[in-house]
Amino acid sequence: MKLLVVTSNPHKAEEIRSYFGGAIEVEDVRLECPECRHDDVAEIARYKAEFAWEKLGQPLIVDDTAFSIDSLSGFPGPYAAYVFYKIGNEGILRLTEGKCRDAHFETAIAYADSSGIRVFRGVFSGRIVEPRGREGFGYDPIFEWNGRTLAEIPLDEKSRISHRALALRELHDWLLAGGEHMKWVSHNC
Repeated sequence: MKLLVVTSNPHKAEEIRSYFGGAIEVEDVRLECPECRHDDVAEIARYKAEFAWEKLGQPLIVDDTAFSIDSLSGFPGPYAAYVFYKIGNEGILRLTEGKCRDAHFETAIAYADSSGIRVFRGVFSGRIVEPRGREGFGYDPIFEWNGRTLAEIPLDEKSRISHRALALRELHDWLLAGGEHMKWVSHNC
């Protein structure tokens, strides 16, 4: 099976390719998908998948990820990429100084094919710490799980345990089971 991964982030594509380990042929496609504003990453992913399906017409996945900090009422949530671009990890550390630093990632992967769109989720909890490690990207150096930051975990291991891996596992199991008939659902954000 060949699966298109629609993303402008080469790190995400590499994690997905690493997860499937050659069992599914993964090809990354750069396509600028409009991103709707919504508090639920599943709705954002669904909207992007619908757009990508209309443009490409091949089985594909898109994802959207939220990074939520408990003491900041879930901020930055689905706006994580924008916040990272604006204030980076140093800004997040300043915002959480003296506060509880429990946080979690949530990834929603939307799969689209001729029968519709199906969304799979993965949530990965940890805490914010001072930066450590050289692997990964984005918030990985400040997100600790089981005593290590995601930037200290090699890609092949991260690809098996992360929020994205949890969502991919759901997708993989569903694909192995033959999927299910899906009704095409259009959502406007």
